Amino acid sequence: MVRTLVLGGARSGKSAHAEGLLPGDGPVTYLATARRHPDDADWDARIAAHVDRRPPSWSTVEVPDTASLVGALASARADGPPLLLDDVATWLAGAMDDAGAWASAGVSMVDARARLVGAVAGCAARLVVVSAEVGLGVVPSTRSGRLFRDELGAVNASLAEVCSEVLLLVAGLPLRLR
Repeated sequence: MVRTLVLGGARSGKSAHAEGLLPGDGPVTYLATARRHPDDADWDARIAAHVDRRPPSWSTVEVPDTASLVGALASARADGPPLLLDDVATWLAGAMDDAGAWASAGVSMVDARARLVGAVAGCAARLVVVSAEVGLGVVPSTRSGRLFRDELGAVNASLAEVCSEVLLLVAGLPLRLR
């Protein structure tokens, strides 16, 4: 089965490009990793903008934690609708929250990464995965920023190993890496 990883920086067009890789006139299951935050109107507006541009034939499944995300990928069928996972960076931030990684230097994300990558590799449906590329900029000045950058880089590299196509969006333009 074809698995595509779409990487890009903030506002690079990665999500819109990933959406365009899937049929706009048929069913698609959108796996949304964002967690809702009470009293964060800006975050709600960003989520709403993503929802508003999806075709009406697409369904959304909220998968804000590792168990629900892995379960959704594992339950997909080859004869079922394609999946769009958007996005790995928001999943990772939540997984790091759940693990207490921000407060403790000894927390490992290896198991969560392995569970996600294994589920992507085993997904029977057509799958497009969106993730942020954060390793091209300035070295973050905080421990949490460096930790997130390093963990996301490791997740992206592991996902690239199991995806048959890898794209990088720069200024809205897709570059085919594989």
